[in-house]
Amino acid sequence: MLRFLLPLLLATSAFTQTVEPQPLVEKALAAVGGKDKLLKTFRIKEIFHFGSTPEPAEGKKRSTRESILSQPDKWWINKKERGAEPAKDDVRAWSLDLLVDPKSKIEVIPDLTDEGKNCFVLQISGSVDPAMKFYFDKETSLLLRLDWRGDFYRFSEWKEHDGLRYAAKTIIFKVKDSKPWFFHEVTELERLAQLPVGLAKP
Repeated sequence: MLRFLLPLLLATSAFTQTVEPQPLVEKALAAVGGKDKLLKTFRIKEIFHFGSTPEPAEGKKRSTRESILSQPDKWWINKKERGAEPAKDDVRAWSLDLLVDPKSKIEVIPDLTDEGKNCFVLQISGSVDPAMKFYFDKETSLLLRLDWRGDFYRFSEWKEHDGLRYAAKTIIFKVKDSKPWFFHEVTELERLAQLPVGLAKP
């Protein structure tokens, strides 16, 4: 078995060492409006629910919340900062903030097909642990899928705010069985020039 895997591993290693990621990063940034349009300080309203179907289970309701975020590491709900929380890295991923973090080590890994769409794939480490895999639709250069921490995320329903394109809907699946377990939608998004009074960012 090893003699069959070894050529594949060597080919993959050679691929990641020879393909320059920056042109693909630029494509991804241009697709959403450019680096200058990325979210830094912003307010979002969301609806979400846990479960395996797009509609909540009988007797259950979707949850709602309003949050204020300041990239890279602040997230307030009702003026309470969330502290250490992996979901902050989720936001940095779908907002593409990780693509412009100087700490990010970005590698190109072999193209893949997801739901019939051909994707170029970037792996980011250094600024996030464990590493994340970003799948970008080759046709649009928009983020289609993210793999991280035993889950994968699919993004859809692209909208625009202040020159920025963003995915309003996300479904999170378990890699082990490809079953969905979380449905999320951004219902409102507002870019903020500064943090509201009462929210301090050290």
